[in-house]
Amino acid sequence: MTYQPYPTGGGSNQVSSGERPPQPATVRTAVRLMLAGAGLALLSTIITLVYSSRIKNAVMTAAQKANATNARAGKATLTTAQIHSLANAYVVLLAIGGIVGVLLWLWMAWANNKGSNWARIVASVLFGLNTILLVLVAGRASISVIFFAVGWLVGLVTIVLLWRRDTTAYIGQRVR
Repeated sequence: MTYQPYPTGGGSNQVSSGERPPQPATVRTAVRLMLAGAGLALLSTIITLVYSSRIKNAVMTAAQKANATNARAGKATLTTAQIHSLANAYVVLLAIGGIVGVLLWLWMAWANNKGSNWARIVASVLFGLNTILLVLVAGRASISVIFFAVGWLVGLVTIVLLWRRDTTAYIGQRVR
C-alpha cells in the first residue's frame, strides 16, 4: 500500500494562516473614498477659517436681533463682549469639528484598509450620525451645507461598498 504525499500548495486558492488574503476592489475603493472624504472635510475646514470673519458677523447680527427681541420682552440680553465671545466660540467649534471630521475619515480609512470588522461597524455608526447632522443643517443656505451633502454622499457610497458580499468575505477571512 502506497500513500500519496500531501499537496505542497503550488496551485491552491486557500489562504494559509500566515498569508494575507487579497484585498477586494470594493475595500480599495472604499478606502480611497474615505481619503477623499478627509480631503473634503479639510477643504471645508479651510473655507470655514477663510470666511471666519463673515461667520462671526453673521453670528453677531443674529445675536443682536435676539437681544432686541429679548429686550422688548423684558428678558435678559447679552453684552457686546458676550456676543463677540459667542461668535469666536462658534468659529472655533466649527474648526474643531472639521479637524475631528478629517481625523475620523483618516482613522476609518486606515482601519478599514486593514480589514477590521469593528471599523466597518464604526464607519456605519459614524455615517448614521452624519445623516442626522445633515438633516439638522439641510435647511440652511450656505456653501458648508453643499460640502456636508457631498461628504454625506461619499459616506453613503463608502458604506455600501463596505457591506458588499466580497468585502464581507474578505473581512471574514481576516477574522479567522
